[in-house]
Amino acid sequence: MRTSRVLDKLRAGEVAHIFKLNLDSARAAEIACLAGYDAIWTDMEHVPTDISLVERQIYTAKAYNRDVMVRVARGGYSDYIVPLEADAAGIMVPHIMSLEDAKNVVRMTRFHPIGRRPIDGGNADGEYCGCDFHEYLRFANANRFVAVQIEDPELLDDLEAIAQLDGIDIIFFGPADFSQGIGAPGDFNHPLLIETRKRVAEACRKYGKFAGTTSSVDNIQEWVDMGYRFLSLGADVLGLRPYCDNLMKVLNGLKVP
Repeated sequence: MRTSRVLDKLRAGEVAHIFKLNLDSARAAEIACLAGYDAIWTDMEHVPTDISLVERQIYTAKAYNRDVMVRVARGGYSDYIVPLEADAAGIMVPHIMSLEDAKNVVRMTRFHPIGRRPIDGGNADGEYCGCDFHEYLRFANANRFVAVQIEDPELLDDLEAIAQLDGIDIIFFGPADFSQGIGAPGDFNHPLLIETRKRVAEACRKYGKFAGTTSSVDNIQEWVDMGYRFLSLGADVLGLRPYCDNLMKVLNGLKVP
């Protein structure tokens, strides 16, 4: 069994960098791994990604000693644990709405004594029944990460309590949905959004969790200075779409004699 590159870096006080994939491709994952990203973020919430693709992306990342984080769709325990059993290094659960919601995520995704995750062990994460039963449970609890997304104002009163939960490693602030939730879609300078971004970083620092968020080349240093250590920078579609648009400008400007 392998440790998580993301957790190893975060626990060493370093910044972990993650690249988001929307495209139906393990090759896109390989490109990001070759570039040097610590982890690939593959999405099952907003993208029609199936588990067979996730598994191929995991194989690809493992070949380069990189992690895959799967943002799961909200659902039952199988939606959460199947990516882990395929040997994803971590999962991210979107739209945590309350302390009880976060507790339920822990219960479904962590083994005893932290939670009640259903046990199999016969998949890649348990070396296909090739490792000791108790070591499997211990290792998975210590070396697979669970991230929860703060994307809604309804849970702000529970933020510190969520940050204290054993079994949650990363609290990830999602500014786009949060801006919609406070009635100011796309206003990333809204005072409550700015305040919440800071509160997430402060709660993580206070209770020994890692703060994560999306970033750009213009603000990534600011977020690091604020205390964020798990940063998503870049996405496959963000690279491909402008490339195609710029080429079309040339093509549309051609003059035919």
